[in-house]
Amino acid sequence: MNKAFFLDRDGTIIRDTGYVGSPDKLELMPGAAEGIRKMNEAGYLVIVISNQSGVARGYFTLDDMERVNRRLNEMLAEHGAHIDAFYICPHLKNGVISAYAMDCDCRKPNTGLFRRAIADFNLDITRCFACGDRERDVKPLKELGASEKQVVKVYGKDDEPTLSEAFEIVLKDNGNLY
Repeated sequence: MNKAFFLDRDGTIIRDTGYVGSPDKLELMPGAAEGIRKMNEAGYLVIVISNQSGVARGYFTLDDMERVNRRLNEMLAEHGAHIDAFYICPHLKNGVISAYAMDCDCRKPNTGLFRRAIADFNLDITRCFACGDRERDVKPLKELGASEKQVVKVYGKDDEPTLSEAFEIVLKDNGNLY
């Protein structure tokens, strides 16, 4: 079985400027590329799980979002890092794009996208970690059985760690990272 870091995108890896639908608006958060590179080097899959209701709101398309994610991986590659997979929820119950206007099990804090990634990559939940800037980003992994030591909240406040520091916290709290 494999091990992974589940990361939120906006506010964790990139600056959250509100409904990022253009690659031109990407700005890496401090410590993000370094943290992801450390995760890659330690043999962890890096999986982004992100709510992207801008699709359902009509602010951008799925193609726009995919361009943003490709550009993000290009930016990370410049630092020797990469994201292995993106799992995105484009839904919103009251969205204006009817194909995406719905309740779903994939919108965080629901566990649907986490469950899909766990199955797709044959992940061992006891060897997985989650980092995000909001409780809803890490709550699904806890609901699936992860311990408090397996989740780290980042960037929400000045006293919270960068993604690179979060990796070091997880390393310290979990010994050799399994």
